[in-house]
Amino acid sequence: MPRKICFVNYKGGVGKTSMIVNIAACLSQMGKKVLLVDLDTQSNASIWLMRLDRWNKLNINGEGSVFSIFDPAKQVLSDILVRDVVASKTGENLLPGFDLLPTTFNLVDLENEYQSDPSEPPYLRFYNQLRPIEDNYDYILFDCPPNVLRASQCGIFSSNEIYVPANPDALSLIGFTLLVEKLLLFHQRSASFRIPGMGRPALCRGVIFNSIKANVDIEVPKMRMQLRINQFRNQRRIDPSTKIFESQIRDAMVVRRAVTLGLPVNLVGQVAREEDSVATDYQRVAAELDQHEPMA
Repeated sequence: MPRKICFVNYKGGVGKTSMIVNIAACLSQMGKKVLLVDLDTQSNASIWLMRLDRWNKLNINGEGSVFSIFDPAKQVLSDILVRDVVASKTGENLLPGFDLLPTTFNLVDLENEYQSDPSEPPYLRFYNQLRPIEDNYDYILFDCPPNVLRASQCGIFSSNEIYVPANPDALSLIGFTLLVEKLLLFHQRSASFRIPGMGRPALCRGVIFNSIKANVDIEVPKMRMQLRINQFRNQRRIDPSTKIFESQIRDAMVVRRAVTLGLPVNLVGQVAREEDSVATDYQRVAAELDQHEPMA
């Protein structure tokens, strides 16, 4: 059974997509089979990894993306998989075993336009279609928007772990607090749809500090985050093993360049070969995530 992990914070702009794309790429380089599921209506992960030329075809057609399983409902998740998504401009497969379930801007219609059957809420349909393919992977990572609305619910219901990208600021702490509250409400509402074998509902297991600018002291923000984690742990609202990752990710211009190139940072030329770079940061976070296994 794969580890199914959501990356989400109720605060936007924390560098969530850059984190999940690059962690997924590092896990792939470690020999793991990885599926990245883009559930963010901004489609940034899909545009990044597919590049605009491939992604535009999906966006224009209105098919081949996650929303296709809801409307027109002629496709299932296995139909829309983009296998070995990271490729060179000549089509060379650069990260075998790294697949993508892409999204396009039409996913926003899932929130208001799409009328679901009360007996099959969107997150249940999504989960039922994920089950036949999930055992093909070691990791399934869900890139969720900064909320717990329908698109995010698809990932949260299907996963068993949640990691929170955070910046060293007060708003990230507020976002983490809101997320924990909203998660518990969603788990209560969706409990009747859970079936044996799903594992436990997803709870927060870690906070990862991201996009840290040079010469910024993050000790006070880390201390405040740790106090909130301790509070939630005592209230049994998060996983007992929840921690702030020792590894953290600095801010770097190369991340923006990587997006332009349509590559993860660890495949961007000179940076990938440097001993101390943001590529190393992502590798360390991926290794720490891999070691932070769920309790039996």
